[in-house]
Amino acid sequence: MTSQEHIYNIPKIDLHCHLDGSFSLDFIKSYSNINMKDEELIKKLQAPADCDSLTTYLTCFDLPISCLQTKEGITNGVLDLIKQAAEENVKYIEIRFAPSCSVNSTLNYSDIYEAAIEGCKLGYNTCNIFSNIILCAMRHHSLETNLKVLHSAMDYLGHGICALDLAGDESAFMNTEFIDLFKEAKRLGMPYTIHSGECGSVDNIKVALELGAKRVGHGIALCKDSTLMKECQKSRLGLELCPTSNFQTRAVTNINTYPLRLFLDNGLLATVNTDNRTVSNTNMTKELHLSLEKLQIKEEDLITIYKNSIEISFADDNIKNQLYKLI
Repeated sequence: MTSQEHIYNIPKIDLHCHLDGSFSLDFIKSYSNINMKDEELIKKLQAPADCDSLTTYLTCFDLPISCLQTKEGITNGVLDLIKQAAEENVKYIEIRFAPSCSVNSTLNYSDIYEAAIEGCKLGYNTCNIFSNIILCAMRHHSLETNLKVLHSAMDYLGHGICALDLAGDESAFMNTEFIDLFKEAKRLGMPYTIHSGECGSVDNIKVALELGAKRVGHGIALCKDSTLMKECQKSRLGLELCPTSNFQTRAVTNINTYPLRLFLDNGLLATVNTDNRTVSNTNMTKELHLSLEKLQIKEEDLITIYKNSIEISFADDNIKNQLYKLI
């Protein structure tokens, strides 16, 4: 078999996947009011390979978010993503989205969480794939709004909701602005990952580590600081790398300096993920194939990446044990 065929068939895990960046065209056409030909819709939903920044990349999310304004849209959106993942033998996926962008006159936070969890249940029943939901606090939202996301989620922790995240334009809002949010998450026992180091700031990774994050989203800038790398390795901080997206957002501009090989060689818990399947026109098979072909990864590293993904996942021990058995 070719390398890509082999990757397609092996079990995979996707820990960093945004719901609103990963819808199929059929779902978008069913749950939006837009009337476009497929090629026009693709241009609206996909970021160009030569995207100039994260800020530009984020403009692709406006239309998909409009599809998440009803319980049906949220449930079927989650199911749509899980079906895509199952088609390429992904066995576990953590799906993240911002519930505060779906709150409206007919939807409260509980409605949103229950709808997303129902999508996960349907995904397991129809596709035999494990999944959990990560809730994104947003950098441009107020502390009050982000705390509502956190507090309203506590009753669902361990029942489909697995963690909190901080997403949005990292270049405009540093992690130090969200210390109070994550202190409260830690007090309540809500696990969290924080988008950090996607826009060149190694300080954001340091702050995330100090705040007690189990993982960081992307973490590319960590390659700038060997001392911090050692601290992250000692603390078992997980790194959610997303190669295609990282090139599109200019987190990395030279394919020869992509730090996946460096992180693995230094014993860091580096993983490979999709970020946004539709926006980046990718999936786990493509990401792992890119890693093998261009990022100095060897076949045996795929097992290390898979094991790293299990270790840093927010899944319970029962699911982790079942995922280990698939190796």
